[in-house]
Amino acid sequence: MSDEADRKQASPSAPDRVATAQPSARVWERNNAWVAERLRQAASLLAAQGANPFRVSAYRHAANAVEQLSGDVRALAETGGRAALDAIPGIGPSTAGAIVEMLATGRWSFLERLKGASDPEALFCSVAGIGPDLAHRIQQTLHIDSLEALKAAAHDGRLRHVPGFGARRVSVARNALAELLGRLRSPAPRLEEEPAVIVLLDVDREYREAAARGELRKIAPKRFNPGGDAWLPILHTTREPWHFTALFSNTARAHELNKTGDWVVVYFHRDGSP
Repeated sequence: MSDEADRKQASPSAPDRVATAQPSARVWERNNAWVAERLRQAASLLAAQGANPFRVSAYRHAANAVEQLSGDVRALAETGGRAALDAIPGIGPSTAGAIVEMLATGRWSFLERLKGASDPEALFCSVAGIGPDLAHRIQQTLHIDSLEALKAAAHDGRLRHVPGFGARRVSVARNALAELLGRLRSPAPRLEEEPAVIVLLDVDREYREAAARGELRKIAPKRFNPGGDAWLPILHTTREPWHFTALFSNTARAHELNKTGDWVVVYFHRDGSP
């Protein structure tokens, strides 16, 4: 893509800049009780969906830790960043990252996923310079659903492969994400080790077999589900040291090709990592 095309796409007057989503909670609402409540919601949903009890307990401990803070969690994050949150007894790297996302954006993609309310395209529209069309292309090309994942893609070169993103637009997005997440001094993304392919395939197998037997809790996704039906099975499982969440794809492309009972999306994280 030429520099001239980049300049046109990065212009504030470009059509893709017209509509941007607002965070789901106003800044003044993001207090200790608000954060703790969302951590408890995640714990309750994980428990209901059969997740590892230790994982459930981690979110409950984090909720208690935030609720019992003598000061304001947002002020603490703004002055000390993720490291200050991670230093609080009961909060680890994963929950610290979750709190950063909540405070910075008013949303928490993990909780939305558990509820079936995940809308990564709306989340990406909260970044200056990204409108509905670009947000849709990002999700369809990279299959990511958080701002930190988008930030990582902007730094490691993957965002450059999304149609509409030339070098200049990637730079604009990188700066906008740095400003948004930098308000809470979120560190630069790190490329972490990933599970082996054989492990991912085994999680895929476990999910498909449990879904076929009707053993999994089903959630009602918000997107592409006008009737509000609870049709999407969700699995939480572990392969030490990894935690996995698996569910059938609910993207526009999966519906278009009738693959909502075929394509499996696997999310993973490891204790001690963001």
